Amino acid sequence: MTWMLTGGAGYIGAHIVRAFQAADLPVVVLDDLSTGIRGNVPGDVPFVQASVQDRGTVRGAMREHRVTGLLHLAAKKAVGESVEKPLLYWDENVGGMVDLLQAAVDEGVERVLFSSSAAVYGNPPVELVTEETATGPLSPYGETKLVGEWALRDVAAAHPSMRWAALRYFNVAGTGAPELADHSVANLVPMTFQALSEGRNPQLFGDDYDTRDGSCVRDYIHVVDLADAHAASARRLDEGPLGEVYNVGRGEGVTVKEMFDVIRSVTGLDFTVDVVPRRAGDPAAYFADPAKITEHLGWTARLDLDEMVRSAWAAWQGS
Repeated sequence: MTWMLTGGAGYIGAHIVRAFQAADLPVVVLDDLSTGIRGNVPGDVPFVQASVQDRGTVRGAMREHRVTGLLHLAAKKAVGESVEKPLLYWDENVGGMVDLLQAAVDEGVERVLFSSSAAVYGNPPVELVTEETATGPLSPYGETKLVGEWALRDVAAAHPSMRWAALRYFNVAGTGAPELADHSVANLVPMTFQALSEGRNPQLFGDDYDTRDGSCVRDYIHVVDLADAHAASARRLDEGPLGEVYNVGRGEGVTVKEMFDVIRSVTGLDFTVDVVPRRAGDPAAYFADPAKITEHLGWTARLDLDEMVRSAWAAWQGS
């Protein structure tokens, strides 16, 4: 049994590869390296450089490596960019999902694990969101992730032998190894580190939200915990039918200002922030209720905010 991981050369994907190796789950990585790094993939893991929309190459790789499971992580993921370039996101995220599902059906791949996002909830009516909370994405990025869930559900309904699950990520931070540091310009922790390293003030996107300190409330999860959630989901899919959506978070709401305080404590740098206008598509507040994934899969987050920031800072300084 081998899993094909799309986007496995990226920040999150590289951690998932290592979680799969630790769980004795064979994996092959497919990545076009548009944002991924070839060196993130261990030398003993088969690697295919290709777009998820290259159906011929994807199908050939599935046959060559006897793939029985598909873990689809590759996607465009910057909320602001998706507002500016919606067609790019619909083409790559939705078009890519359709291409991969068609390849999976054609090659008889019957296990599919989809990387979704908490962005599907938009600005929910409650802060603590369950999988039953109404969805209402505020950005093309969130819309494409929700459509991906719908496509997977519909294809599985048409092909009853297909087992599937979708994981709705909350905000990911930290690193499991210095060489796998997150350098994304769209994520709060590396954005803050980059500003500090360049002698600039980090930016706070809006301080007038209806929250306890005016900044957005988010649920931050360590990338190692997130990777372990994928391994737990893959093992469960190997055992039998599933067909579920899961929140993957810590279940704790943290404001952006509070996260800046953790960064100050860890780095020892007493910085100020520049308040700038809100970003389009950013909801005010939400965080995960992870009870369902704990009940179904026995997974729970183990690492806290301090460990996230400490590991990320150590990796950033060594990069």
